[in-house]
Amino acid sequence: MGLLFAKLMTVFGDRQHKVIIVGLDNAGKTTILYQFLAKEAVHTSPTVGSNVEEISVRKTRFLVWDIGGQESLRASWNSYYCDTEIVILVVDSTDRERLTLTREELHRMLAHEDLQNAAVLVLANKQDVKDSMTAAEISQCLTLSSITGHPWHIQACCALTGEGLVTTARKAALRSRIHEQDQLTWGHHLLQFSGPELRWLPGRSQLPAARGHSQLSCWPDTQFGAEEREGLVEDPLRPQP
Repeated sequence: MGLLFAKLMTVFGDRQHKVIIVGLDNAGKTTILYQFLAKEAVHTSPTVGSNVEEISVRKTRFLVWDIGGQESLRASWNSYYCDTEIVILVVDSTDRERLTLTREELHRMLAHEDLQNAAVLVLANKQDVKDSMTAAEISQCLTLSSITGHPWHIQACCALTGEGLVTTARKAALRSRIHEQDQLTWGHHLLQFSGPELRWLPGRSQLPAARGHSQLSCWPDTQFGAEEREGLVEDPLRPQP
């Protein structure tokens, strides 16, 4: 799991960076937090309030807040937004009935002034469950293609095994703020991290609905324009019929 933060470390400087993990209850947020920290699944109970852990990769420190997702707690999410550089939204890929609610919460968050410079990483969790939604399906339901003010990436994953989280690190790196003088260099990093299985798709306004895509990204950047990239790899997490 440290690969995700190792990739981020190559872009961020040597300071502590704040990450928040949000999502509805039972999405798998706490399990993902401790996969990042301990590289193993741990027994968890519903989070009341929040969990916070410092995750160090080489000399880079990430302060990661896992925030409870019950209805009674979601109104307090905004108290964690200040100085957040990355928002990790965990989605239960089997919970079709509440995906509209997840979309509403996501877009409400991104409208908050304290998150105006935050990057967004959506983790489509529970891909090991048969008939779970794909990353492409969830992307469309969340209308990620309408997000133009934040870099975003969606990745299929399984929190219990850690599958897909390493892929996230290999395919995309997130950051919250691109300084004017670093924009061209950052664009190079994006291309470098995306690897040979991704390609640029300039001018695309709609994300693909095809099954078998485990990740999708859009990185608004003044050097490159708002360009979308489509993962061309077969999704290794989909249960076989």
